[in-house]
Amino acid sequence: MDAIRTMLRKLRSDNSGATAVEYGLIAALIVLAMMGGLEALGGGSNGMWGKVSSDVTNVM
Repeated sequence: MDAIRTMLRKLRSDNSGATAVEYGLIAALIVLAMMGGLEALGGGSNGMWGKVSSDVTNVM
């Protein structure tokens, strides 16, 4: 019974799992911000590639 109590005390004082969860949440927020930025830039690049495509088509 003492071994179980000792193990539970160790687990209670161990914060490494909480740190891993925090890093995971930070990574998820960074990915969401990157996706939002890429989506905002996507419209501009789509127009640019459309112009390049039409220019190539006109030249041929």
